[in-house]
Amino acid sequence: MKSADWHRFRDPNEQWHRNMYIREANTVRQVQQTFAIAREQNAYATWNTSWIKCVERHIGAAMHPEYGLGMHVFMSTQRDGTTNMINTAMSINTADKLRLAQDLALYNLELSDRIPNFDGSAHKRTWKNDPIWLGTRENVERLTATPDWAEQLFATNVIYEPLCGELFRSQFVMQFAAPHGDFVTPVIFGIAEYDYERNLAYTIEQFRLLAEDEVHGEANKQIMGQWLAHWTPLSVSAARQLQPIWSQTQIKVLCFEDAYERARERFNTILSKIGVTLPEEVQL
Repeated sequence: MKSADWHRFRDPNEQWHRNMYIREANTVRQVQQTFAIAREQNAYATWNTSWIKCVERHIGAAMHPEYGLGMHVFMSTQRDGTTNMINTAMSINTADKLRLAQDLALYNLELSDRIPNFDGSAHKRTWKNDPIWLGTRENVERLTATPDWAEQLFATNVIYEPLCGELFRSQFVMQFAAPHGDFVTPVIFGIAEYDYERNLAYTIEQFRLLAEDEVHGEANKQIMGQWLAHWTPLSVSAARQLQPIWSQTQIKVLCFEDAYERARERFNTILSKIGVTLPEEVQL
């Protein structure tokens, strides 16, 4: 990717160290207060059994891709960007991912202490052995092995997140938790969704500028098209492999195909904001 002036980029979130620290401190307090309320009300005792099993396996497993993206994707991209403004935006993206992974790890410990017979190690077996997560593992591991910072950022925030990450967070967890008696998990994942909205905003702005660059715009769009052709099938496959999760709870709030259709619409909206189109040979 090339730019006539890399310094044109400005983070639309206007993020810097002070407001990041304030937001993260508020986030930690919000999660801790929710845990305290759940303990006081013995809220976990009302959880549906099928939901407990789902939280053991799949909510817990979600910490692993978040950690992988934070530590091994964004941690490297924020060192390689071309300006301090770009690197700062990606640094905050790093912090968001690592905090979510840690929140989920601490949540797993909390549930292990509060719910009788809760299997606190089920998430490890699920992530390593369950074919449901195999596509997500492959997608994330391939992202960690990609040497180009711009490709990593594009393939993660533009492709993987709406088709896989947000699909699971927004179209499963946020839809299914409350009907099964769980008001705690949506707090953690709701914060993660807010994080992604911010991080998506700076990502769209970065690649919109590159697509509209007066000197290199057309060449940049061709490169983004190549990235879409390479990475979109990986994320589509990963999303499709997550489908059985939507059938593992007692209460069926939303079928997978409807959830995935929302993810597809979101993905296409993101591409339109950047100013690129999906290659014709790529099937969603």
